Amino acid sequence: MSLVRRSGILLHPSSLPGRYGIGEFGPAATEWLEFLAGAEQSVWQMLPLNPVDSDGCPYQSYATLAGNTLFISVDRLLDAGLLDRADLADVPDLSGGDVDYPAAAAVKDRLLARAFANFTPTADSERFIREQSWWLDDFAHYMALRRRYGWAWTEWPAPLARREPDALARSARELAREIDYHRFTQYLFGSHYAAVREQARELGIEILGDVAMFVGTHSSDVWARPNLFQLDAAGRPTVVAGFPPDEFSRDGQVWGNALYRWDAMAAEDYRWWIDRVRRMADLFDIVRLDHFRGFHRYWAVPVPGDATQGHWQDGPGADLFTAIRKELADVDMIAEDLGPPSEDVQRMRIDAGIPGMRLLQFAFSGDENQHLPHHYPADCVAYTGTHDNDTTVGWWDTATADERDRVELYLGGVGDGICWSAARAIFGSVAYLAVLPMQDVLQLGSQARLNTPGRAAGNWQWRLDPRSLTPGAEFRLRRLTEVYGRDRMATQRRARGFTG
Repeated sequence: MSLVRRSGILLHPSSLPGRYGIGEFGPAATEWLEFLAGAEQSVWQMLPLNPVDSDGCPYQSYATLAGNTLFISVDRLLDAGLLDRADLADVPDLSGGDVDYPAAAAVKDRLLARAFANFTPTADSERFIREQSWWLDDFAHYMALRRRYGWAWTEWPAPLARREPDALARSARELAREIDYHRFTQYLFGSHYAAVREQARELGIEILGDVAMFVGTHSSDVWARPNLFQLDAAGRPTVVAGFPPDEFSRDGQVWGNALYRWDAMAAEDYRWWIDRVRRMADLFDIVRLDHFRGFHRYWAVPVPGDATQGHWQDGPGADLFTAIRKELADVDMIAEDLGPPSEDVQRMRIDAGIPGMRLLQFAFSGDENQHLPHHYPADCVAYTGTHDNDTTVGWWDTATADERDRVELYLGGVGDGICWSAARAIFGSVAYLAVLPMQDVLQLGSQARLNTPGRAAGNWQWRLDPRSLTPGAEFRLRRLTEVYGRDRMATQRRARGFTG
């Protein structure tokens, strides 16, 4: 991939402001892109865009290929004539505070039902349904059955859980209207997101999107292809994803995702993964592969059991990426290769031609730490922190005296504030891409943290205050970007081969 020097901001669409309880692909997204362009940013990083349950976690989705319909824009529905202002009379104002997933879902479900009642299929919608049928048909059918029988497909009537053809055909007839509704909402998600992405392109901004390593155990993906996952005869997982005990979690972590049968996937030349990456490449300009080391080895937790009882299983290694590159040679990817240094993981990443990641917050535990900016290679993405870390202010507030001494010595002091001092360190590095969480641009504390791994509730809720997109914040970010040659004009000069 091209390693042209640039920078970007991490902000999940759920964090955008708006009155419907969660961010949308509407006016707030437009204003956000204009802020990025004004600040000379060329990348908008998102987290996975797939649907979420009431906890909001995009890494425990029930459909890895579908879009989160909570992001559908009410304003775009009004503009298209699928809603009118009278439809909003009973909608509460949810613009204040954090994301409220149940409240947002209740509002969006009601409005989408009204929009569906007003919808007449178009050539564009029919084309979308036809082109995406390879995943959309199973997903829409799954969603209709989920609403009738509950979220755990293993508890559905056995013929439907086992996907017996006669039972599926019968339910498809009985639930035809409901299935069409879910095709319709995915069409809306696709068209609203496409409008945002087109604006991003016009502004010279690429979208960096995320692919979760694992899928939910009760997802449409597992129901559609149970033979590709480690399940018992009833479709229940025998092992689930997790992480062993370490310095951050004494008891380890149980994520609960389904684990792959890599032998079955290899027998199909990794078709499931190739199709998944192709779908993500259709959505994003750059695809981030979450938990990249899991493709080498991953922690399998027995069911029932806890993380301390888990064991390592081998992933597909380089074979998977050889298969992906054979069909998708030009897809730009980055690898979330964080964790203990591993020569095997790095060899797999380098052989696949995928840049890795470095985090400044991880840099101060030793003099030869790979996360210190002077150790960065050019083929990496440098962060102050990610969605799984505390904000930089929160991290600094809880740092030990020894860590603070190391940080101040390395950064030459933090007289400009820890966030901007940290930002200068990664922007000044040779990493081809430097990314700041928006919370760090705004110098926010731990109350703005997006996710705390291992915590069961209270995650994925932070929202951007629209008043914070000030000319001052835009100017300061633009100046930082220009000083370190990551602005779009400098990027264009380098792309043309100029060094000045």
